[in-house]
Amino acid sequence: MDFLINLLVSAGVLMLLAYLMPQVHIKSFWTALWVAFLIGILNATIGLLLRFPLNLVTLFFLQFVVKLIVTAIIIKLVDKLIRNFEVKGFWPALVIAIALAVASTLIERNDEEYDSAEYQQTALVENTLPQRLS
Repeated sequence: MDFLINLLVSAGVLMLLAYLMPQVHIKSFWTALWVAFLIGILNATIGLLLRFPLNLVTLFFLQFVVKLIVTAIIIKLVDKLIRNFEVKGFWPALVIAIALAVASTLIERNDEEYDSAEYQQTALVENTLPQRLS
C-alpha cells in the first residue's frame, strides 16, 4: 500500500512540476504515473549500482547529494526512454529529484508518525485491559 501511495504522490509531484516549470513536459497523468514507476525501478537497480562507487569516492560523507545527482541522471535517462515525457536540461532534472526526495521524506515521516500513534494506542488499550477485567 505504501508503494502505491508513494507512486501516486510522485506522479502528482511530476505533474505539478510540469505545470510550474516550462522545461518539463508531461502529456498526461498516466504518463506521469509510468514515469514515476520507471524512476523508482531504475533508482532501485541502476541507481544503486551508480551510488555505491560514488559514495566510495566521497567516503560516504555526501550520500544525500550523491543520491540526488544519481536520481537526476535517472530522470534524464527516463526522459530518453519515454516519448511523452521531456526534461530540457540537467538543472530541471535536479529540481525534480529534490522535489521527489522531499515528497518521499514527508510520506515516510507521516507513515512513521501514524505507526507510532497506532502503537501507542495499542499499548494504552493493552495496559488498561487487565484493569477492566478485574
